[in-house]
Amino acid sequence: MKKGYSEITPYIEELAALSEKNNKIVPEMYGEHKVYRGLRDVNGNGVVTGLTEISKITSKKKDENGNTVPCEGSLKYRGIDIKELTAGFLKDGRYGFEETAYLLLFSELPDREKLDRFTNELSEYRSLPTSFVRDMILKAPGKDMMNILSRSVLALYAYDDDPDDISIPNVLRQCLALIAQFPLLAVYSYRSFRHYHQSESLFIHLPKKEYSTAENLLHLLREDGKFTSLEAHILDLALVLHAEHGGGNNSTFTTHVVTSSGTDTYSAISAALGSLKGPRHGGANIKVVKMFDDMKESIDTRDKSQVKDYLVRLLDREAFDKAGLIYGMGHAVYSLSDPRADILQECAKSLSVEKGCEEEYELYETVAKMAPEIIAEKRKMYKGVSANVDFYSGLIYRMLDLPGELFTPIFAVARIAGWSAHRIEEIQNAGRIIRPAYISVKDDGEYVPLEER
Repeated sequence: MKKGYSEITPYIEELAALSEKNNKIVPEMYGEHKVYRGLRDVNGNGVVTGLTEISKITSKKKDENGNTVPCEGSLKYRGIDIKELTAGFLKDGRYGFEETAYLLLFSELPDREKLDRFTNELSEYRSLPTSFVRDMILKAPGKDMMNILSRSVLALYAYDDDPDDISIPNVLRQCLALIAQFPLLAVYSYRSFRHYHQSESLFIHLPKKEYSTAENLLHLLREDGKFTSLEAHILDLALVLHAEHGGGNNSTFTTHVVTSSGTDTYSAISAALGSLKGPRHGGANIKVVKMFDDMKESIDTRDKSQVKDYLVRLLDREAFDKAGLIYGMGHAVYSLSDPRADILQECAKSLSVEKGCEEEYELYETVAKMAPEIIAEKRKMYKGVSANVDFYSGLIYRMLDLPGELFTPIFAVARIAGWSAHRIEEIQNAGRIIRPAYISVKDDGEYVPLEER
């Protein structure tokens, strides 16, 4: 038990009970006051709060009668379809994350000269200040990688000669440095955790300038620094697919809100990291992996009838974490399909062959086919449900031997590109602080003197 906690526990519990007792807000009140809780209307559609040129999600279209109906999902970065973007660099056998970051930041696809210069610039930034790893990571090891990543970003403020200058050139400099440094911060935090909390040998590799972001991630993480070409290209693809998503997700909205106050880049990105850390946002793929681990321990996964029964028990809150969810299925926006999941599905299939995990992949495919029908029947949903990006990314990370503790930090390594683009866009085009309104539902009261209470 934490020092001093036992003495105050009864009082804290008493205060918590008092707080719960005096809270009179119930879900029905949101409809009564026409308040869109969570910025979602009664149909689950997002309430529009801003404009962006950075990315666009499409999940509905007009039919011949003018009715809005679900359609196959699409995602565009700066107007470029994600499937065309990924097909382009995959066809050439190139890594795509750096090209994607350039596109998100500057709203154009770079030619060879611009891409090489940009990639070289990121390589120059791919280092940390002298003694930073020792003083900020190794001397203060933590058990949560996202927490270490967030406080490391805040600490970088002290090493910046112009941390509060929010002119676009200075913010762009800061963002390029963070895009380059995130893989180092994530992996070094993990190595510190494994050494100090898991009693493993400590090793710290230096990044290689000639490596891409994905290659450096694998090089830094593995003790021998080795990886296959397929591993690096698939991780690179996953980074591209996680780099940005429509501007309406929680962490990107956080970036806009905090940036609108006029604060520094490090504070804005740290706030976004705090949002992404939440299990309702960035932690879904690890939930998928743990759900499948539980499934394999609980049933014979070769028996499809047992798999179906397990999925039903998940929805009935009788299996796994009893949350009533089949993790990795469904999305707040997409219905018929998530284009990111479509791309990762093929990658997972290819990687499963190299890693000898075909049986594992087949189980995922079985669940991907069964779950939508079971969910539609149990939940009476007609919107359409399909596998989302988290369904396959967790499987891919597992096959790449990436530790679960790094699943969400790797999400951040990718999404820093999108956050950076949105921060710059907010600075360029807003000029006003984002200040939402809340309706007070507390009745007026009278002050009572202390001796009369």
